[in-house]
Amino acid sequence: MRQKRAKAYKKQMSVYVHAFKFREPYQIIVDNELITTCQSASFDINKGFTRTIQAENKPMITQCCIQALYDTKNQPAIDIAKSFERRKCNHREAIDPSQCIESIVNIKGQNKHRYIVASQDLQLRKKLRKIPGVPLIYMNRSVMVMEPISDVSNQYNMNYESKKLTGGLNDIEAGKLEKQNEGEDGDGDELEVKKKKRKGPKEPNPLSVKKKKTDNATAASTNQEQKKKPNRRKRHGKSKAEEKEDQKQEQVNEATTNEDATTNEDEQETITATE
Repeated sequence: MRQKRAKAYKKQMSVYVHAFKFREPYQIIVDNELITTCQSASFDINKGFTRTIQAENKPMITQCCIQALYDTKNQPAIDIAKSFERRKCNHREAIDPSQCIESIVNIKGQNKHRYIVASQDLQLRKKLRKIPGVPLIYMNRSVMVMEPISDVSNQYNMNYESKKLTGGLNDIEAGKLEKQNEGEDGDGDELEVKKKKRKGPKEPNPLSVKKKKTDNATAASTNQEQKKKPNRRKRHGKSKAEEKEDQKQEQVNEATTNEDATTNEDEQETITATE
């Protein structure tokens, strides 16, 4: 039974999230009667809210409700109420807690601030059932219970889903009136945005046009070329084959010099003999 109830509560909260735009942490308005019943039954109210809603929540209490608890002089219940966040109701003098809660929840027939109401007042819950999108929580003996979705909320959800189907997905002319109205309001702006097309030959693409070289650019390029040195590779050492070739070349050179010397001596001897 507990699992079925938890699934039903989760399904209800998903309806409130999608149709009425509820968001976490959910704001719960708690009245004085529910706090006193939870305190008398030694029921942990914070854990009960978390188990029922199955999401992060933020319990809140109004000044009128906490003033009603001060009148009872029930200190444990007052301590529980003090742990909740204080919600301003703008009532200079304390009024009936049910009227206070109704005044902050029912704003022109809508739950504008998306409150969840936790109350033991049956008359208050009957009034809030007529407002679409108000989740209601109460204590049934020692069990925290969420009321089923009211008929008004269920009808609102059905209308919301049908509008989603026929409003923009299947209707061809959906959104045309809005565009026309926008055009009527802002004709001057649209005319300013639209530019007149130029007639005649188009100008060449600036990226394809060759840039002209200036005198400064040519002078700078010549200076850079002069500054550049030829990239010569230094030869640190010779290989063995090159050393052998050099030795052979030296030997050949020595032999040629010796032959030239001998030929010169022979010529000189012949010259002396003739004389």
